[in-house]
Amino acid sequence: MTGGEVLSERDGDIVTVTLNAPERLNALSLPMWQGLEAEIARLDADDSVRCIVLRGAGDKAFAAGADIAEFETERFDVKSARTYGHAMHSVLAALTGCRHPMVAMINGACVGGGLEIAAVCDMRICGEGSRFGVPVKNLGLVVAYNEMRGLVNLAGPAVALEIVLEGRIFGAQEAKEKGLVNRVVADEDVEQETYDTAKRIADGAPMVARWHKKFVHRLMDPTPVSAEEDDESYACFGTEDFQIGYRAFLNKEKPQFKGQ
Repeated sequence: MTGGEVLSERDGDIVTVTLNAPERLNALSLPMWQGLEAEIARLDADDSVRCIVLRGAGDKAFAAGADIAEFETERFDVKSARTYGHAMHSVLAALTGCRHPMVAMINGACVGGGLEIAAVCDMRICGEGSRFGVPVKNLGLVVAYNEMRGLVNLAGPAVALEIVLEGRIFGAQEAKEKGLVNRVVADEDVEQETYDTAKRIADGAPMVARWHKKFVHRLMDPTPVSAEEDDESYACFGTEDFQIGYRAFLNKEKPQFKGQ
């Protein structure tokens, strides 16, 4: 089984999660998929976290998808592929369901499963030299429903079909035009821009950020919002952070939110 690991480092209320297998462009092995799920679940339960930055080690790749070298041992028939797929889907569900805002910092290759991971983050910032695509048709592989969902939600069905049917690798500006990334900056500025973005997010009221993320996800469900759900929109007025925020505004001060 191939190596690689998922690293986590905290700086104040911002946590950086790193896919660490630079020797293979951060392609994820099964232990890495499992480690990523466990780390995101741990952070999700921590109310003191205000923003998560997800990145790949080095500057050559965010992630080059799942590790194809594992096919002979982990994904060699329908049964084993189903087990492996469930591990991938659990990660994507954990990323999607995480309460905290998550920013993908993309350098270099962001393809296959790497693009599927980035698609379920809340924001994506990439360098001009980044490359995107899902070329699994060349391996005779299908992008499963749970792997496709984030891409369809992000870019729409027409773009998702274009990406998987052609299997073409394309650049950052095209990714921006397709709605796959929020921002394209010079390669040498990706890290600074990402952490500036994370800082702006973390400076806001954390409960509000979680509510906004929840509301956006809920509005993607066509079922009408219930009266009880709508009423949650006003819960913020009962928080200490609201008192801190509006008083700081009136006093022309920077608010120091407590997450309460």
